[in-house]
Amino acid sequence: MSAEAFLDTNILLYAISSAPAEQAKRTTARALLAAGDWGVSVQVLQEFYVNATRGPHPAMNHADATAVVEQFMQRPLVVTDPALMRTALMVKDRYQLAYWDAAIVAAAQQLAATVLYSEDLNAGQDYAGVTVVNPFRV
Repeated sequence: MSAEAFLDTNILLYAISSAPAEQAKRTTARALLAAGDWGVSVQVLQEFYVNATRGPHPAMNHADATAVVEQFMQRPLVVTDPALMRTALMVKDRYQLAYWDAAIVAAAQQLAATVLYSEDLNAGQDYAGVTVVNPFRV
């Protein structure tokens, strides 16, 4: 299981956004989804589901969000297991990241991705072969 790119949660969330202020990000996110060779982790899908269905005006209802998650599960998918957690802890220590960010980096590494698309991590940073790209930065 491998993919050229790993998508962070925010990419998936922008892809479903209907907010007028996020139209450009939605277009960019959808282009990344259509591009093909990408994967995610179970953590990313969990974060996507929670954020897509919460709040007084959720972007999606449970059934729709579940259907989207099922589609995303067809992509290369990294599961959280003891080995991934150990790697995440090493990444956290080496790069001084928050644990959840380190788990994203560790999942991208496990997927053998060379690019990690995210607006939350330091764009341009190389994490042992995985380079962060902020696709929304102009």
